[in-house]
Formats: sequence, structure tokens, C-alpha cells
Amino acid sequence: MAGTRGPASSGSGAHLKGEYARKGSGGGGHRRVAGLRGRRDLLAPGPEQGNGVLGRRPPHAAGQREERMNMKVPRDMDDAKALGKVLSKYKDTFYVQVLVAYFATYIFLQTFAIPGSIFLSILSGFLYPFPLALFLVCLCSGLGASFCYMLSYLVGRPVVYKYLTEKAVKWSQQVERHREHLINYIIFLRITPFLPNWFINITSPVINVPLKVFFIGTFLGVAPPSFVAIKAGTTLYQLTTAGEAVSWNSVFILMVLAVLSILPAIFQKKLKQKFE
Repeated sequence: MAGTRGPASSGSGAHLKGEYARKGSGGGGHRRVAGLRGRRDLLAPGPEQGNGVLGRRPPHAAGQREERMNMKVPRDMDDAKALGKVLSKYKDTFYVQVLVAYFATYIFLQTFAIPGSIFLSILSGFLYPFPLALFLVCLCSGLGASFCYMLSYLVGRPVVYKYLTEKAVKWSQQVERHREHLINYIIFLRITPFLPNWFINITSPVINVPLKVFFIGTFLGVAPPSFVAIKAGTTLYQLTTAGEAVSWNSVFILMVLAVLSILPAIFQKKLKQKFE
């Protein structure tokens, strides 16, 4: 019995394998393989299909990528609008982080005289209440300009002597004339466009403007122009250029404040001449 059962069982096994092979080579096998491939394509992205179901980016991924692209120092009003949109989204959740990032970026631009701080001033009016925005801009301007002052004091003297000698000499004469009211004079220069801010920053240590006077004059002097920029920031999305932030009324107010800042020095000089 055992001898007859062995060949029969092996023959039936071979028969079953043959049947399975024929079925596997037929349409059913192809359908199973295609089904498995289809499931695999759904789970993992292929080069011809793009992203699969599980490999597809979530809807917010594209928005995050766009936000990362907009996280840069603004060079024009469009950049400022895009950055303001991103920061306003995260400001409430990450208030301290956004504030510190703004603070550090503004000081960095001021320290190395990199253009773009005007857009950050406008942006502050969009992000923060007016008193905080004004204090923040004045503090950043004062600290950044002071860091630029110290940097020029350490390594900038040769540059000033070589490339800005004539202008530095002329300004040095003006500083000596207003030495008794130097804070008022620095405030006047910060309000008016007579001298570029970068020039004031890098030449002040060379012509012996004290750092304390320089900081106080800068902190107070940038307030009026910053007032205009911050007020414009409340209507950020209506602006197309930085020039639109300044109206004729604001120019008139700035000129009045500039004159008021220098009046004490003028009056004291006149009184001194009269009594002498």
C-alpha cells in the first residue's frame, strides 16, 4: 500500500504544480500582478505618476514652501507684503520668536549699513501696536547705528581717511561748531536727508562724536521719520512703493520737527553773541 501511494501522490503533486503554473501564466496571474503593482503605485510615488496617495504632499506643504521663500529681508514693497503676511500668521503663536527675529534682523541691517530697514519700519506698523512699534524701531536704529559706530571705530578709520577725507573734514567742522549742542545736531541730521545715515555712522567715531551722544541723538532723531513709516504700515497692502509712505503733510511735519530740534542751539548762540 505504501509503495503504490507514493507514486500516486507525487504524480498528483506534479499535476497540481502544472495547473498552478498554467494559471499563473494566464490572464488571472497578470491581473493579480497588475493589482499588486497598482497598490504599490498608490502607496509610493512613481516618476510617471507624480505623488501617490501616501506619498502625496499634504495641502499645506505647498503653502509652507511658499512661506519659506517669503522669509527674507524685503527689498521692495511686494517683499514686505509677503513677509508681513507670513509673520502676522505666526505672530500670535510665536510672539517672542517673531519679535526677537525682527529685532535681530533690524540691528543686523543697521550695523552693516545694508538697505532694507525702511521696509522693516513699515512692517512694524503692520505687526505691532503703534507705541511698541515706534519704540522698537527707535531702539533697533540706535543700537544698530551704535554697533556700526563701534565697528568703524575698530576697523573703519583707514576707509574714511582714504575715500571720505574731504566730506569727513567738512562735517568735522560742522560738529565742532555745534559741539555744545551735539545731541540736537545729531537729531537734526537724523530727521533731515542732508547726510546719509551710513555716512554719519561710520564717520562719527573718526571725528570724535561721543558714543553716548551719538546713541541718544540717533534714538530720538529717527523717531519722526519712523512715525511716518509706522503709520503707513497700518495700510501696508495699499502701498506699492516705499515712497507712498511719505506724503507732503508728513514732509512738512518732519521739516518743522527738524527746525525745532536745532532751535535751542541757534537761540543760545544768538544770546551768547548778544551778551558778549
